[in-house]
Amino acid sequence: MSLESVDALPAEAQVVWKTAIRFETPCGSGRMVWHVWGRSTCDPALTPLVLLHGGSGSWTHWLRNIACLLDAGRWVLVPDLPGFGDSALPAHGTDADAVPAPLEHGLQCLLGERACDLVGFSFGGMVAGLLAASMPARAARLVLVGAPGLGIAPEKAIRLNAWRHLPEAGQRLEVHRRNLAALMLHHPASITDTALRLHEANVLRDRMKGRSLSRTDVLAQALLQVRCPVQAIYGTDDALYQGQMHRLEPALQQAPGFKSLTLIESAGHWAQFERAEAFNAALLTALATGRPAV
Repeated sequence: MSLESVDALPAEAQVVWKTAIRFETPCGSGRMVWHVWGRSTCDPALTPLVLLHGGSGSWTHWLRNIACLLDAGRWVLVPDLPGFGDSALPAHGTDADAVPAPLEHGLQCLLGERACDLVGFSFGGMVAGLLAASMPARAARLVLVGAPGLGIAPEKAIRLNAWRHLPEAGQRLEVHRRNLAALMLHHPASITDTALRLHEANVLRDRMKGRSLSRTDVLAQALLQVRCPVQAIYGTDDALYQGQMHRLEPALQQAPGFKSLTLIESAGHWAQFERAEAFNAALLTALATGRPAV
């Protein structure tokens, strides 16, 4: 992340960013950027933990979860996925199926053949599921967070408003606020200045246009091939599953290794930000349950 980009982030994000070590791995015609915490301080008995952010996002989707994971002794690796944040576009494609190849290449560079725990949020959940299905030796466990691609559509279509054409910063910020309310955060009070600034910085760097796999059952199909333990964490008020939450667990149970679905009460799609304390507790429980050997 350039210094200019860092300056655009709220103080909360700058503090966390400054404690990370940056790595770069090949991606398309450029580089994939990784942010790594805890490499020298982690518990060596614990599996490396890879967090994959959502669409129109970056590592900052996990801003309020990294410190808790470090306190639990984890080695945390968080990329800006190809086409988002500071990472280059993938060589081919503009959707989740274009990401596992450069992601796996990066993991080879950073971890060698070592397996890792994959935690994927939204778009990143689809990527994590596709990677776990195609590279079973890489995934020690899979945790899906608010992931789409299960062939379940909300009762009411989610409509996001365009903002790039607006000439004034205040107008754009108001649209970002409405879009966060429509998709990402359940409570109006959750749309803080921090949330707005993170979202604005992220959507400005989204170059993966024309994504549509989230409206298919691509993740459900991948889960049929996933052999590692699978757990899921969703907000009870996730806009992607409005009126359809009862269909979520049966869809996830298609994974042979499915273990549990945890619902975070009174949380929207971006549950790990909106109700970070409850989410962190759920994630640590998921990562500790039936922990595989390193």
